[in-house]
Amino acid sequence: MKLRKILSLALCACMCTGMMAGCSSGSGSSSSSDTGSATEAAAETTAAAAASSGDQVIKIGVFEPTTGENGGGGFQEVLGIRYANETHPTVKVGDTEYTVQLVEVDNKSDKTEAVNAAQKLVSEKVSVVLGSYGSGVSIAAGQIFADAQIPAIGASCTNPQVTQGNDYYFRVCFLDPFQGTVMANYAIDNGAQTAAVITQLGDDYSSGLGSYFKTAFADLGGTIVSEEQFQTNQTDFKAILTNIKAQEPDIIFAPSSITTAPLIIKQARELGITATIAAGDTWENSTIIENAGESAEGVVLSTFFDEAEPANDEAASFITGFKEYLKANDQEEIIPAVSALGYDAYLCALQAIEDAGSTDTTAIRDALANVSIDGVTGSISFDENGDADKDMAFIKTIEDGQFKFLTTTTVK
Repeated sequence: MKLRKILSLALCACMCTGMMAGCSSGSGSSSSSDTGSATEAAAETTAAAAASSGDQVIKIGVFEPTTGENGGGGFQEVLGIRYANETHPTVKVGDTEYTVQLVEVDNKSDKTEAVNAAQKLVSEKVSVVLGSYGSGVSIAAGQIFADAQIPAIGASCTNPQVTQGNDYYFRVCFLDPFQGTVMANYAIDNGAQTAAVITQLGDDYSSGLGSYFKTAFADLGGTIVSEEQFQTNQTDFKAILTNIKAQEPDIIFAPSSITTAPLIIKQARELGITATIAAGDTWENSTIIENAGESAEGVVLSTFFDEAEPANDEAASFITGFKEYLKANDQEEIIPAVSALGYDAYLCALQAIEDAGSTDTTAIRDALANVSIDGVTGSISFDENGDADKDMAFIKTIEDGQFKFLTTTTVK
């Protein structure tokens, strides 16, 4: 990929100042509107700097939650995209070099707000959209991007419905049918014969992933002994956990949000449940460890990336550079998989723009269908549905208050 990595000193200084203002301290969560206002200020500063230098500008939309139930994970994804923009600030369109301007919107982890955020990106005339963390908001906004003929590249939205029937939506992550099956394989391989499944009503990610795990676990010879559901914003899970405890499952599979996860984990352990507690990629967030404390020990999850197992030289370089970026922005120096996916989604967008040789959104969409890159999460190309061709997941556990790599696994 012929991506220029040099920016004028004035532009670099403006971008760094803007990004520093937009980052919250801690482990990747954003809890106030300050992030949004700082983001807008950073975008305006970048655009002004580019305009004053006479540069051509191409806009890439960042469609992510930085507040709401999935704000913590969304912000981690944003950080990966911002870092990619810092290391790859320009793109060649034919013989002309364009400065890439990020236009960030907060979909607030809400399907209605997602529609509003998507419409704002359309009005901003972005050429490509990146995001979102959370399949539900991605599905809600998908038709808006398709109608506007603006290609979107999801980083970690794993529900199959994100790309189904939408020629303008792509993604760089694996899908829930694969992830659910991988976790079922892991459970069976590690001696689980019975399982309970907990899912959130109305949440596409939770219900979808739970369903795929349930089907795969049964197909592999396991028995589902309990299926429980909970409402959005529910905080007391003792009733459903008491039902589960009575069935004595070997494993509890509970794909849910970062907010809900520590509540389920802590209350399960308080009730004396000793079964393995497992989930999908959403649980790879240090706030779960912070909020669940010792109860989080032994939790198992699937994810897309691990810094202990770099896929290639690009990944090794990313790990070193992104840790420095996190430190400079007062973030914990742990690399979430969604940050790596955000970085890869940005690289795919730039490659498609270069390949298209145009800022025309339809031309970029057509080029995306044939993009093939070596990303930090592995080789990425897209099938006929716009889904990444990936066949491996990383399995991690929580040990001594840290995420620890266990193994890689695939579908049998």
